[in-house]
Amino acid sequence: MPRYRVLIADNMSAEGLAPLARDSRFELIQMNGLKGEELARAIEPCDAVIVRSSTRITRDSLRYANRLRVIGRAGVGVDNIDVAAATERGIAVLNAPSGNTLSAAELSFALLLSFARRIPAADRSMRAGEWDRKSFAGFELYGKTLGLIGAGRIGGEVARRARAFGMHVIVSDPYLSEERAAELDVERVSFDDVIEQADVISLHVPLTEATQGMIGAAELARMKRNAVIVNAARGEVINEDDLLKALQDGTIAGAALDVFAEEPLPADHPFRSLPNVVLTPHLGAQTAEAQHSVAVEISEGVRRALIDHDMTSAVNAPAIGGDEMRRLRPLLDLAERLGRLAALLTNEPITRIAVRYGGPNETAMRPLTCAAIAGVLRDVVGSSAVNLVNAIHVAESRGIRVERTRVGTHGSDEEFIEVRLGKGDAEVRTAGALVAGRHPRIVRIDRFRVVVHPSGTLLIIRNRDVPGVIGRVGTMLGSAGINIAEYHQARLQAGGEALAAVSVDGRIPDDVMEALRDLPDVIDARQVELS
Repeated sequence: MPRYRVLIADNMSAEGLAPLARDSRFELIQMNGLKGEELARAIEPCDAVIVRSSTRITRDSLRYANRLRVIGRAGVGVDNIDVAAATERGIAVLNAPSGNTLSAAELSFALLLSFARRIPAADRSMRAGEWDRKSFAGFELYGKTLGLIGAGRIGGEVARRARAFGMHVIVSDPYLSEERAAELDVERVSFDDVIEQADVISLHVPLTEATQGMIGAAELARMKRNAVIVNAARGEVINEDDLLKALQDGTIAGAALDVFAEEPLPADHPFRSLPNVVLTPHLGAQTAEAQHSVAVEISEGVRRALIDHDMTSAVNAPAIGGDEMRRLRPLLDLAERLGRLAALLTNEPITRIAVRYGGPNETAMRPLTCAAIAGVLRDVVGSSAVNLVNAIHVAESRGIRVERTRVGTHGSDEEFIEVRLGKGDAEVRTAGALVAGRHPRIVRIDRFRVVVHPSGTLLIIRNRDVPGVIGRVGTMLGSAGINIAEYHQARLQAGGEALAAVSVDGRIPDDVMEALRDLPDVIDARQVELS
């Protein structure tokens, strides 16, 4: 039974780790506060590492990670993980997108209520022995316009709470459908409309190149003077220097912030001295329920990824669930073997890999493309260096253009895959299908139609279509003690070029391959392992 080593690099709920701890196939190693060389060495013997937000997994952290297959982030964001470096090494990066949803949404609304009713300042005044009601006049949320930038899981929950308080909710989110907007009872508008119309702007976007600094001086200048910004997403989505100036000169009324570009927030940061700011130290997931939920969610995700190859929660791999992976497995194996076979038949370095899929599965295209690329490149970069996570990256980094096309079903075949490798006008083509929905077969090799089971050792012979070739090949293989499982001969026309696809038991020795190539009327002979 395989045993998987999992490094727990941050404090984690013990009960939340139960899906791994109770499975005898996993060994958990708890080591907190690691950095630099210590972290890299701790990762070296592990199959997976799980972090929260304290530990940063950098490119340098992965320099010895030849065994690592999964990085799990117990939370939504993965900005403390170098996803590009992990992808290059074929390491799946998983997150726990739903475990802290309610806690984060409730904190966003708590920040807004705290600002609206001046609760932190009133609390400080009371603790100082004062009874100063007139200094803490606030405002009602009822009838105000809340502008959400991002309405995913957390933003959607904030919208529900805002509607319960009688707020009008407008949303800027390119992925929000009309049906989902109607369900949340919100109005879809542009980003500019949110900036200009909202009394309260709440941010619920991940940190990406597109969102970094999305709120700056120009956006702040267009907001209402009584506008309030709530940010419990990521500090870097706001230009903090511009926000500080806008808060100081009254461009906007205030801000409620749980996240910052630099964390911990420096003790002398100007935000700390502003009266129109509510500050909390990144508390979005700091509830007992959220800590338990994200730990359970990431533990189950890591377990599924290693045991079932389930990448549902991966941010850098095709999102394939366990059931879907089991259904796709015959197709993925077929695509990988077609890629391997095509690579065998290629005489020149390739600049293009094209994958075509015919079938009903809308989610199959990307993983099948990755599987085919892995087959093409496995003998170039090594079988452990290319997989479903990094296949497209590995191809493109070598200057190979990747093309993928989904078409309708191919004739009587329920699902059909074609792999083409090319450079300029030259092209090699292989194709396969699931016969009767279950049985994988190679159905095309270059111009020739065949029906061959894609397993074991496959011998491909090109020969002139003349009498005696099949007998001479069979006799030579028999004399060498090599058993033939299948022999499929195909030709385009009588007397022209023919192709034989021969399945044999075991690898054919090099001297026998040379002898096959020397047979009369044999043009070429090659073998490929399809196990």
